[in-house]
Amino acid sequence: MGFFDDKQDWLREVFAQYPDTPQGRRAAIMPMLRRIQQDEGWISPERQEEIAQILGTTATEVAGVMSFYSYYQALPTGKYHLQVCATLSCAIGGADELWDELVQELGILRGEVTPDGLFSIQKVECLGSCHTAPVVQVNDEPYVECVTKARLHALLQGLREGQRLEEIVLPGKVGHEVHVRGEEVGA
Repeated sequence: MGFFDDKQDWLREVFAQYPDTPQGRRAAIMPMLRRIQQDEGWISPERQEEIAQILGTTATEVAGVMSFYSYYQALPTGKYHLQVCATLSCAIGGADELWDELVQELGILRGEVTPDGLFSIQKVECLGSCHTAPVVQVNDEPYVECVTKARLHALLQGLREGQRLEEIVLPGKVGHEVHVRGEEVGA
């Protein structure tokens, strides 16, 4: 059974947002990828092919869209997918050391999942908070800023305990801790 077989109403709603042309239908690649990512945690080659068949394009085009955005995962992820910003501001702020700490603490590399299924990791390009570098994002949640090794360990511990991101107490005094959607920055 295909992923979208029982989602025909959802597909009609998505397609209605775009022109009824081959190019317009291909514009639906991103919402379709996002739906699979949200429901399954990653987008397998079979799902990429399914999207291509529905839209009348190629799996290569679908993979090309996926490769441009760090959100879309072509490999299975853990319950908590930790994304470490690797651009210049975060690198200067210590992102490389945080990455090394994650690799050591979790015992995994990119593309791997911890044996308990909780964690996977990835370096990503700019998360857009250069002034609070280094930054880590958990899944599609608001990002954690000014991450030190102590804050990283507190974050991992909180996630292991099943706490929601905004409930995790992070050590250190900084102006920003976790952005909750809809709240003012620094609130």
